[in-house]
Amino acid sequence: MRKPIVRICLLAITTLLYSCSQNETNETDTKAESQQFKIIDVTHHDGKPFSTGNSNASLTGKYVDNPGGGVMMQAFYWDVPAGGNWWNTVATKVTDWSNAGIGSIWLPPASKAQNGAFSMGYDPTDYFDFGDYNQNGTTETRFGSKTELVTLITKAHTENIKVYADIVINHNSGGQSEANPFTGTNTWTNFNGIASGKFKRTYTNFYKNSYGNNDEGSFGGFPDLCHADPYVQDWLWKRADGVGKYYKNTMKFDGWRFDYVKGFGSWVVRDWNANVGGFSVGELWDSNVNILNDWANNANSSVFDFACYYKMNDAFDGNNLALLNDDMMWKRNPYKAVTFVTNHDTDEISSKLLAYSYILTHEGYPTIFYRDYEEWLDKNKLNNLIWIHNNKATGTTSILYSDNDEYVARRNGYNGNPGLVVYINNSTSWQERWVETNWANTQIKDFTGNSTWFPTT
Repeated sequence: MRKPIVRICLLAITTLLYSCSQNETNETDTKAESQQFKIIDVTHHDGKPFSTGNSNASLTGKYVDNPGGGVMMQAFYWDVPAGGNWWNTVATKVTDWSNAGIGSIWLPPASKAQNGAFSMGYDPTDYFDFGDYNQNGTTETRFGSKTELVTLITKAHTENIKVYADIVINHNSGGQSEANPFTGTNTWTNFNGIASGKFKRTYTNFYKNSYGNNDEGSFGGFPDLCHADPYVQDWLWKRADGVGKYYKNTMKFDGWRFDYVKGFGSWVVRDWNANVGGFSVGELWDSNVNILNDWANNANSSVFDFACYYKMNDAFDGNNLALLNDDMMWKRNPYKAVTFVTNHDTDEISSKLLAYSYILTHEGYPTIFYRDYEEWLDKNKLNNLIWIHNNKATGTTSILYSDNDEYVARRNGYNGNPGLVVYINNSTSWQERWVETNWANTQIKDFTGNSTWFPTT
């Protein structure tokens, strides 16, 4: 049987994304009929896109997942401007983000932390103070007031955007000193005076204590919450007025980004998800795919694909695109992989547009970093890639060709959507390559706009 093939030519250091156009012809090109393809079928499933769960009732608009799945925006960066105006800043963006195809935003830790008006939230003191109590030297958080946060979440939902909370439950900070019989010293573990009066804590609720000397990991010398303690479990995810259910049911968050999940057992996230619900993704900073996949399965949660991040860094910046053949979380388990190019902790990849071209055409749940989108890269090009992801990046993935500076892959389509072919050229010269498509006698189009050529398979 003759295989549908096409010759793709690519300019230097750019990307082409081909999919079916409106016009079809009967032309046939037999030049490469006998060419031998070494196709690597990367994923094997029914082709459904990544799902972040059913539409949440808190969304007031008609939320419908795109054929290619969703795209997340990390709606902050490290040391966003202090002064309590960040929630208002993000609120001015969500309409444009929604129009561009963003389906969710991830916000920084929203509750009051030890560093008060200057904290990025990763040193939590009072989980129920969203900027409405005067403690730690301020009423508002760095990001604003509780009223402004509620307004932002409400507006995001009106724009059909889900909102994910960054949850820091490994450690606390900002407690008062107290005598601790388990350590024989004074520890900063007395949180009985927190302004909200909810989830008071003492040394009995932190390691080391009656439940043991430690758990899976500690962070920076901060008091390490003991999740084995039923009181801690109750306040974090079990009781109706506890942290998780208050965030979800009262504040109307739709999901969770769990900070530093290496610090506690995967069962914690699994129990949280079972009791609270909503989308979840864990920050497990590890490039080992086995570790990422085991955690995601045991936690019943998505996980950030650090394996993909480091492979992209080596492939694009090291000019060895064959490394993109290596194992990554999105290949191992595409329904639990959240891919990214930059975040508030990492910014190593210099060829960012190529990296975004990769994650926005491949499987998983791609994340856009605020500063990449709003400040550092070409927003029009990113918007085009988001459109391509949402409308064309469907089905399983096959790698058609790769070497140092060329990478060609195919999304095989799903539910009547034809999928696409992506061709990345990381060299300084023109390249061309014969590849196999799934479309016979069909005119195809470069949806990036880098080429006006309409080849026929």
